[in-house]
Amino acid sequence: MDGKSSTAVGRDADAPAGSNDDGVVRRSRVSGIDRALQIIDYLYETGAPAGGYAIAKAVKAPLSTIYVIVDDLVEKNMLTRHPDGSVWLGPRLFHYGLAYARSLDFMSVATQEMHDLCRETGETVQVCGRDADYMLVLAMADGPSHFQVASRVGTRVPLNWTASGRLLVGHLPETERVELFARCAKSSPTGRAEMDPEVLSSAAAMAFRSRLSIQAGESDYAVACIASPICDRDGQCVATISIVLPEQKAFSDENRYTAHVRSSAERIEKVMGWRNH
Repeated sequence: MDGKSSTAVGRDADAPAGSNDDGVVRRSRVSGIDRALQIIDYLYETGAPAGGYAIAKAVKAPLSTIYVIVDDLVEKNMLTRHPDGSVWLGPRLFHYGLAYARSLDFMSVATQEMHDLCRETGETVQVCGRDADYMLVLAMADGPSHFQVASRVGTRVPLNWTASGRLLVGHLPETERVELFARCAKSSPTGRAEMDPEVLSSAAAMAFRSRLSIQAGESDYAVACIASPICDRDGQCVATISIVLPEQKAFSDENRYTAHVRSSAERIEKVMGWRNH
């Protein structure tokens, strides 16, 4: 905030601050900072400018309080006021957002979530991306069991072999998906990987829409993969997070694993600012 003293933001907004006989400051029901955040959150969530009355009604605050805080936020460029009197998010918030975005690194965010998911499930977890016609393992956290996963960091696998491979192209137009699989689909060591471009394209689209892809035994014997897409603000799958575990174990408690992996993908998107809160 600026060096000037604030009329409302930073102290109690709904009632004047006071002291009891012991000199201890009484806390009001809602502080000025809380009210300021409520105003900003309301504008962000509705996605449109609003007047003081609408804001006061939405956040259940006295109109006089909202007017005072809005004036303060406009003065500090946290909000901008339109000619009709409505207010919208200000340039100062934009600069803060840019600074925060610069501080974020996708791989550090995804790697932290990967290790959290590994601890939650007790299984091996991978973050994967696309490298042309292949799925590429970008990061990996080994589970505590003796179960060994053949694909390590840096491993490139044909897109049609894995759950992640299908998700990584699920957002593409149908014709592009079919052409891609017709070009890159390869037979897997187990002989169980799907090869038909039309079937693969349909499966990829369905998995992407449901934010979940499960495959078992297609690339490695008795190995299953449960994956969820990590999508950017344009809705394109930029990476996946997946749990790799024994095939029998995956289907004995499938719902637990699917819930965990979906939640992890969503958390990464939220931290990166790619998903609305």
